[in-house]
Amino acid sequence: MFYWLMKNLVAGPILRGIFRPWVVGIENVPAEGAVILASNHLSFIDSIFLPLVVDRHVSFLAKSDYFTRRGLKGWATKAFMNGTGQLPIDRSGGKASEASLNTGLAVLARGEILGIYPEGTRSPDGKLYRGRTGVARMILEAGVPVVPVAMVDTAEIMPIGKRLPRIGRIGIVIGEPLDFSRFEGMEGDRFILRSVTDEIMYALHALGAQEYVDVYASTVKEKRAALA
Repeated sequence: MFYWLMKNLVAGPILRGIFRPWVVGIENVPAEGAVILASNHLSFIDSIFLPLVVDRHVSFLAKSDYFTRRGLKGWATKAFMNGTGQLPIDRSGGKASEASLNTGLAVLARGEILGIYPEGTRSPDGKLYRGRTGVARMILEAGVPVVPVAMVDTAEIMPIGKRLPRIGRIGIVIGEPLDFSRFEGMEGDRFILRSVTDEIMYALHALGAQEYVDVYASTVKEKRAALA
């Protein structure tokens, strides 16, 4: 109920009026049934505007830090994350990664929409980076279609490190669903997982205007931090 109120009566109408998002391909999102929206990731507001333009409830997996901060600001952040349909996950790896997978599978088992960023983190410079294979494992275990999504200009509206967005229009380009049912039962094959992931990244590259770089975005961030 809180999600519906925020999206349709409180924050949603205000955000649509201010930022006037344009959308191409909304008909490619299935009207019912479980599906994964696999998107590039340029800005924090990607997780706000993608659910805003899709009629159905969309859940995103968000790092647990957003839900555990203290004080009034922490409470406001947690309320906002819950209101935008985001679910806390631990990104520390190991058993935490397994728990994250199960959280996503639970959303899909309910026949809902799950939003995922295959790159695993926001792009540090607007380029499209190599996808993580965890998304492929979830796709094959759940046996659901994948809809590629390209967010456009969100980094210009709210760059990394900025607390408040600028006023401007953003775009969302939604591609045709991808079917990976031919790989059913092969989620344990790492070569298949890489193939599925690369196909998704190719689809994202075809939708948008981003330069593709075949390294992980997290690796680029680590190297930049070491040089800083």
